[in-house]
Amino acid sequence: MSMHLSRRSFAQASLGVAALALLSACGNNSHSTDADGNVTLRFAWWGNASRAEATQKVIAAFEAANPTIKVKGEPGDFSGYFDKLATSVAARDAPDVFTLGGAYPAEYANRGALLDLAKVKGTLELSGMDKSALANGQVKGTQYGISTGANALAMVVNPAVFKASGVPRPDASSWTWDDFRDAAARITANSPTGTFGSASVLTHDSLDAFARQRGESLYTQDGRLGLTQATVADYFGFSLALTTSKASPSPSELVEQANISVEQSLMGTGKAAMMLTWSNSLRALGGAAGTDLELLPLPGESPTPGIWLQSSQYFSISAQSKKTEAAAKLVSFLVNDTAAAKIMLTDRGVPSNAAIRAVIAPELSKQGQSEVAYLDKVSGTKFAPTFIGPTGSTAVSEITARINTNVMFAKTSPADAAKQWMDESAAAISA
Repeated sequence: MSMHLSRRSFAQASLGVAALALLSACGNNSHSTDADGNVTLRFAWWGNASRAEATQKVIAAFEAANPTIKVKGEPGDFSGYFDKLATSVAARDAPDVFTLGGAYPAEYANRGALLDLAKVKGTLELSGMDKSALANGQVKGTQYGISTGANALAMVVNPAVFKASGVPRPDASSWTWDDFRDAAARITANSPTGTFGSASVLTHDSLDAFARQRGESLYTQDGRLGLTQATVADYFGFSLALTTSKASPSPSELVEQANISVEQSLMGTGKAAMMLTWSNSLRALGGAAGTDLELLPLPGESPTPGIWLQSSQYFSISAQSKKTEAAAKLVSFLVNDTAAAKIMLTDRGVPSNAAIRAVIAPELSKQGQSEVAYLDKVSGTKFAPTFIGPTGSTAVSEITARINTNVMFAKTSPADAAKQWMDESAAAISA
């Protein structure tokens, strides 16, 4: 399994300081204005240049509809986004609105850094949102984030690389992880130097899918680890097998690929046949590669599916903000406005508002329509429930990446790595 973007650690110490400050002095003046009577909001997000350009267009449309509110966009690269955000929260200089993903909503909410959105329910319109999408942004029953759209893990495939290698496409309705590894290894062997069957290293999210296919889960509902040491050992063993079989690049090449842009990735440069990543990456990857890519189900989905629907990202409002009503207007615009939707399309996932999905359907490219079709198929799967990671779980993704790197470089065996992962991960979520 592979994925282009790995989730970063949360900078626990910084947020611990921030939480203490918030709990003791979290004043909230929702009508705070600038000297000229206007309101200026700060809005932070991560992503590539095309996302930044589209988001700035949405900001311009919002400002035109709300002439007394100005928005200062603060785009950033994924690799440093969460460290920078944690630092700004600790310094009591957080953006008014920012995007979160994965387990970060729970981390920030549990540390007092997010606004309870019930406080702006008169401004924040949520009636059109899918119920499941709203639930994804809740922590202990409180709404702290609004889903930007849904996505799911998928295997992105470049048919042109398959064709050039002479390796037949696997039967995606029944393929196994061994089928994936073997096909990827044959593609590497039959392709020019620098082109590979599999684009990148296994990740924390793929460990989650790996466990779910075995009837386990990364976390339990009560915030404990829900997978066995044997499963973790098999996961690390499979990761090692991808590199030793040359299905994937060498460990050093994979480390270099871990945090580069979509445009620079192996899939983005047309030098990979397959890549496990999130479905909403399809359009950007296809645009970078200059060819139509396809989405296939994960290997190993039979008899027990490991797939799940996940909010691509969340829009949240800082508990430090003194402009919460204006911030709520911005979030409402981002998820409900048709003009904004036609600009963003599926860049942050397939919209969680049925009316918005209908509006953008005619605007979607072939690959955008493929994303929606894939999500429709996934939504019909009877998959196990998902649980947001407990406080401390963002550190587990870093633990996974670090130990996996050691396995690939043969510094530790898969069995020893699994024991280390279980010990460190259990300590991280119980701290």
